[in-house]
Amino acid sequence: MQKNVDVLVIGAGPSGSIAAAILHKAGLKVQVVEKMTFPRFVIGESLLPRCMEALEEAELLDAVKAKNFQQKDGAKFVMNDQICDFNFSQQFTDGWRWTWQVPRAEFDKVLADEIVRKGVDIAYQTEVTDVQIFDDHSITTVKTADGSEEKIQARFIIDGSGYGRVIPTLFGLNRESTQAPRRAVFCHITDPKRSEAFEPNRIIIYVHDPKTWIWVIPFSNGNTSVGYVGDPEFFEKYESEDMATMYRKLLAAQPELKDRFGDSELAWEQPRTLQSWSSTTDTFYGKGFVLTGNVTEFLDPVFSSGVTLASVSAQMAANLVIRHLKGEEIDWENDYMKKMQLGVDVFRTYVNGWYDGTLFKVFFAENRNPDIMAQICSVLAGYVWDENNPFVKNHEKNVRTLARYLDTQQTNA
Repeated sequence: MQKNVDVLVIGAGPSGSIAAAILHKAGLKVQVVEKMTFPRFVIGESLLPRCMEALEEAELLDAVKAKNFQQKDGAKFVMNDQICDFNFSQQFTDGWRWTWQVPRAEFDKVLADEIVRKGVDIAYQTEVTDVQIFDDHSITTVKTADGSEEKIQARFIIDGSGYGRVIPTLFGLNRESTQAPRRAVFCHITDPKRSEAFEPNRIIIYVHDPKTWIWVIPFSNGNTSVGYVGDPEFFEKYESEDMATMYRKLLAAQPELKDRFGDSELAWEQPRTLQSWSSTTDTFYGKGFVLTGNVTEFLDPVFSSGVTLASVSAQMAANLVIRHLKGEEIDWENDYMKKMQLGVDVFRTYVNGWYDGTLFKVFFAENRNPDIMAQICSVLAGYVWDENNPFVKNHEKNVRTLARYLDTQQTNA
């Protein structure tokens, strides 16, 4: 069997769903193929305000709003008795001032169900096994849920397959990331002691030790996602045959979490673990295809950049594909890859600055300049393409110069 479409989208996560919605709105025939069935668990539960612009253009906001997910207005960083509190209402860049914290299984299904309601076909349990690119079309071979083989002819392919990395794997484009290997151990747990004092409308990041941090992400369903991230060696002293026992030991090792979650029940039978998740590729595009989301590059969960990069890359790629299929000449290098690389590189500066301690000197300084913190807040809100922001345009230089200055001020105080 062979199906003919304008655009084949690989992956039905946020990147694939947003791209498919924008393409469909433009009148193109779109086929989405997804290896898994939905709902399915995936990490990346704290969105950033920049995501909202992509959801809005894709006309998916109303469907998400109807689910009453937990509103997120900012991010709080805690190290011992020091606190750095970012509120998105104070950011430098004009844009959305809030977003959501979401159980991703439910969030991703909302997006996928909404594009199906709009008329986009999603084939679940459908795995891409081969892609052949020709001058004006591609032929993709897929294995369907019943084990049969089908062909899909498309004028263009958007690969939003996330960690599946379909086209980079098939075309030999995968490359090792420069990020250090890290491990996460996490679970959804009940939160009976939650109150306004714990501010459910924001993510809280605890610095457990210089190289280990903890996320606390409250959901509107009463559960909270709590995860430890650090070097793999950190977890060795907590190792146990039973993941639940290991997780309880981790919670008990952080005083705030011990007090808040000591009597909590695990929402899952066992906590989960991820390790060495960072990945990259040679190029974000090629003849007849473009990569979006985690297929381009995934850095680290510390600043919740994953869904933002997935959403914005899908938004950007879909609009370029629409123009391409109308016959326009697209400069994929400058109009897509370099723009996306800017966002990735800005986030990379902040991720690296977190793990090497540079950002600790900024976040927990005694005399923080409100204007500078507003500019950094915009980065943490996902506005990493706003080159009017000095902490985007000259991100590496300005972050490290500021840290050195504040460190000197602290030493001389």
